[in-house]
This record gives sequence, structure tokens and C-alpha cells, in this order.
Amino acid sequence: MKFPHPYKLKEISEIIGSTYVGADDFSVLGMNEIHVVEPGDIVFVDHPKYYDKALNSNATVILINKKVDCPEGKALLISDDPFRDFNTLTDKFRPFVSSSALVADSAKIGEGSIIQPNTFIGHNVVIGKNCLIHSNVSIYDDTVIEDNVTIHANTVLGANAFYYKKRPEGYDRLKSSGRVVIKSNVDIGASCTIDRGVTADTTIGEGSKLDNQIQVGHDTIIGKNCLIASQTGIAGCVVVEDDVTLWGQVGVKSGITISKGTVIYAQSGLGHTTNENDVLFGSPAGEAHQKFKELASIRFIPELLRKTKHLK
Repeated sequence: MKFPHPYKLKEISEIIGSTYVGADDFSVLGMNEIHVVEPGDIVFVDHPKYYDKALNSNATVILINKKVDCPEGKALLISDDPFRDFNTLTDKFRPFVSSSALVADSAKIGEGSIIQPNTFIGHNVVIGKNCLIHSNVSIYDDTVIEDNVTIHANTVLGANAFYYKKRPEGYDRLKSSGRVVIKSNVDIGASCTIDRGVTADTTIGEGSKLDNQIQVGHDTIIGKNCLIASQTGIAGCVVVEDDVTLWGQVGVKSGITISKGTVIYAQSGLGHTTNENDVLFGSPAGEAHQKFKELASIRFIPELLRKTKHLK
């Protein structure tokens, strides 16, 4: 998320009540998660295990819970609770604003687009030309939908990321300030849920087709012309490259890449990055032909056991 204009390090420190290491007028341009940070961004870190990753990332301001050596060209914000203060900045720069209207005044809907009854369209939503949005769809704030998109009933675009910190009193949610971006010529089935990015975009690429009852987690990027069948669940921060096919009830672990042209058969569980044009099956998913041979061999186990017993 980029701020509406550059802020000074001192100004940011005053918002969250922290101390800092760096020049008062050190420029701060935005805030992002570690995997999408850019120069000028704030990133937060609250565990020594991840200090080096944050300090050596593209971020130039590190919101951290301990004073450490500051790399050249960077600045620190020293906080007793970086997670809390990252949420404070989210509230400051992307606050939740309630709406009493089904279609917010700030929403923009392109020529030829049809919005069916009982659909909710939030603040700053942009819908392109010749889209068809069926009844009871919920499109949360800041969502961008390009041209010729069809979205079926009861789908939700832009719900919060599933991202929590466990504290003694319970779970504390990291607030989401990112967006959902749906590119042109995408079809989305009924009762799908596509979560917004924490600070960046969750994206569905041009020409991709999603069946009913699909979950796409925060900050996931789905490429062009992908085909995803019903009841597939894709965790957050996944990259799905172009021309990927995921059949029904596939489960995908967070933070991996499904490379171009990969096909994953139904009811598979994927926990690793794939190679281009892999064909996978099983849980954990492996090369499909080999997995089928393994399954076929299971039928011979009773006979092998009988032979072993006879030999004894």
C-alpha cells in the first residue's frame, strides 16, 4: 500500500508513538509485507528469527521490536509491538468506512455492465465494461474488476486475509489494506471467496475461469487462462502461473509457485513448487503416472503377504 503522499520518518513515528533511528525527514512512501516490499516501504518484524530477512529486504524502513544495527540507506522504527503498530498505520491510511447503500457513491461501473439485485458494491470499487454481476455478490472496498467479467451469485471479493498473531489472551488479526484485482474476461462461479491482499493485491489473471466454491487466499496471484475446478482451496501468497489447471478439491500450501502449464488432478494436496508442465496427483502430490502405479500395486499386497507367510 502506498501512502497518498510521502511522509517523513518523524511523522510516522508520531502516529504510532515509537522512537526511530534515521533522519527526521527520511522519506516514507508506503507499507507492505515482506514478500512485496519496495524501496520506500515500511515492513514489520517482531521475531529475531526474521530480523535479517527484514533488514536485507527491499524495504527502507523496518518497524522492529529491538534496536539493532541499521543498514546504510535505511531507517528503523523501534516499537514494543510492531504487529500492533502496523495495524495502527493500516487504520490511519486505509480505514474501514461503513456504507448504508448497496452501491457506494464512489464506485464506478462501466458501460454495458449489469448488476443484479441485492449485490453490494463498496467504496472505490471499479467495474469495467460489459460485466455481469449476479445477485447477492459482495464486492468489498477498493476491488478492481476489468472488462467482460462474469461473477455468479453469493461470491465474496475482498474479505480479510487469514492472518493472525497468537497472544496470551487470544488471536490478534493483522488488518488487511490490500485489494482484489480481477482482470478482463474472467469467469467466477457461485459462492467463491477471494480474499484481499494484506497490503498488496490478490489477482486473478486475464481469461482465467473459476468454478463454484473456490477459496483464493490473500496476496495470491493467478495467471492468465487458468482453469480451477470446484472446491479448490489456494492458500495465501501463492503464485499460479499461466495455463495451469487445478481439478476439484485440490489443496495448495501457502508461499509456493505452481509453474506454467501444471495440471493437478482432483483431491490432490500440493505442498511444493512445481516445474513447468508437471502433471501431479495425490497427497502429497507427485508425478501422476508414478502415483497411479503405486495405487495399482496396493492390490497385490495381500497376495504378497500370503506368499511371505507360506515361505515361513
